[in-house]
Amino acid sequence: MINKLKELLGIKPPVDYSQLVKEGGIIVDVRTKAEYAGGHIKGSKNIPLQSLNANPNISKNKDAPIITCCASGMRSASAKSFLKSKGYTNVHNGGSWSNLHNKISS
Repeated sequence: MINKLKELLGIKPPVDYSQLVKEGGIIVDVRTKAEYAGGHIKGSKNIPLQSLNANPNISKNKDAPIITCCASGMRSASAKSFLKSKGYTNVHNGGSWSNLHNKISS
């Protein structure tokens, strides 16, 4: 009953980003190339948000876990929405790249 109520309200358990990465999750950093060069998560793909439309083929598997990140979480939220509109089903907004880095490194 409580789980059904949570589902109706859109309350979900927190995402385990570290586990998603262990399962082959793809981290897509949507900051500019200059921002990315200033620091990033090792192994992440840098596809600036304004270029994402030209490069929506992040993975051939539309069910593969994808984690978006940026400087604050705003652009990564837009990227998540865009990727979902392109049929990706397992997309997560990781927020800022530095916070995401801390979550997957601990």
